[in-house]
Amino acid sequence: MTIEELQGEIKRLNSKAGQMKMDLHDLAEGLPTDYKQLMDVAAATYEIYRQLDELKQHLKQLENAR
Repeated sequence: MTIEELQGEIKRLNSKAGQMKMDLHDLAEGLPTDYKQLMDVAAATYEIYRQLDELKQHLKQLENAR
């Protein structure tokens, strides 16, 4: 992946991560209603942020290698 492609993917994931964070927040505020969804939403949110962190680290490596 090029630096530009990584930046685009990071931007896309940042947007998705922000939405996931809000969904998790909304779900948490509504507890105990819909508590059965909590683990699934939390796991999906965690995965998005894990991917985002991985891409940011890769981008930093590419930029440092220039």
